[in-house]
Amino acid sequence: MLEAPPASIAVIGAGVAGCALAARLRLGGFRGSLSLWESGRGPGGRTATRRSRQDPGLRFDHGAPLFNIAAATPLPLLEDLLAAGAVEPWQPQRALLTAQGTLHREDPADPFGQGELFRGRGGMEQLCRGLLELAEGGIGQHYGLMVRDLAVSDQGLWRLLDRQGEVLAEADWLVLASTLLAHPRSRLLMGWDTVPLKGVARSLADPDLDHALAALASIRSEARSNLLLVAEGEAARAWLACPFRLLRLDPGAEQRWRLSRLAIQPLDDGRVAVVAHSSAVFAAEHLSVYGSRSSIASQLNQSPSLEREAAVIEALSEAVAAALAPWLERGAVFGARRELMRWGAAVPLRPGLPAALSLCRQSRVGFCGDYVEGEGFGRVEGALRSGVQLADALLGALATPNPGPGLPLSGRSG
Repeated sequence: MLEAPPASIAVIGAGVAGCALAARLRLGGFRGSLSLWESGRGPGGRTATRRSRQDPGLRFDHGAPLFNIAAATPLPLLEDLLAAGAVEPWQPQRALLTAQGTLHREDPADPFGQGELFRGRGGMEQLCRGLLELAEGGIGQHYGLMVRDLAVSDQGLWRLLDRQGEVLAEADWLVLASTLLAHPRSRLLMGWDTVPLKGVARSLADPDLDHALAALASIRSEARSNLLLVAEGEAARAWLACPFRLLRLDPGAEQRWRLSRLAIQPLDDGRVAVVAHSSAVFAAEHLSVYGSRSSIASQLNQSPSLEREAAVIEALSEAVAAALAPWLERGAVFGARRELMRWGAAVPLRPGLPAALSLCRQSRVGFCGDYVEGEGFGRVEGALRSGVQLADALLGALATPNPGPGLPLSGRSG
């Protein structure tokens, strides 16, 4: 009798969770087909490093400038990443700004500053690139491609479809390392008629998948509007003279200035990149303004309103100048090159997806990301841990095949 080929797995989302999943699967001995599908230009998600084709020396760690490991439970893959030089320990100057304008050097309440702090060596993107290198190749990596829809073939394989409904790939197992295809926000954000995975789930009759989709639908996320600055010359030196590299605003300061965080990132050529994150309230008020150079603009094939974009940039610039007035002249802000980007679901809010629902064996669907309940929820640590845990669960499921009938009749969202 011929031996059946190894199972195939398609992972949608090449952020931290998806890349950690791929690394853990390969290190755990999975030798089947493994593919990553990402609408962005490369791996990383919120740990991606934004670069410029026209300006090779420019980079922004525009989502997470670092990651922390706060839980005492050992994190698989971390020692491998450190040994490979993909990440390194980091202790930047950190501070907390109060509503009264006072600066505190200690910020014990900051969930992103607890435990051990790390960053990608040479840019946060190296975290995900390092994870993929741990997988030692053998991963089909597809960037700049949006999976628009999902279907199940007559043979019970998951199908990934593009905007035109053409099949991009087929796989035995589907993993969502991003919630877009499973969360109702896709209808608001992308203007879709239905939630892709929910449309398919109607034909699968899998109670676990139905429960997972219901749990995902209840998860709310906060958005962030980010102001990106590039300063040079005297302005760059003024930014470097600030008594912090990472600044958090306490709730009162956040309400006063409508900012939540700020990161000062020196560049190799003497310039300084600055990323200012808005408050959740500010982002919610400007949710439809996402920046003309953001990936969502190309995904939606739309040209955002440049007038509205300019207004948001000015508002955030005024906020930064006012909050940092004790340390910076206005020219260091308004004289810098400025642009806008928006994270539509930057911070997931509890309750997240119960870990018990992260693997639906009957329908062969898995979920991983910082939105899964567990240690590190809402942070890079949570994304890493959920990717590892789902990989272990998948390896166990593949070692003990489900005796059930598998996927039923073909289905498609819509």
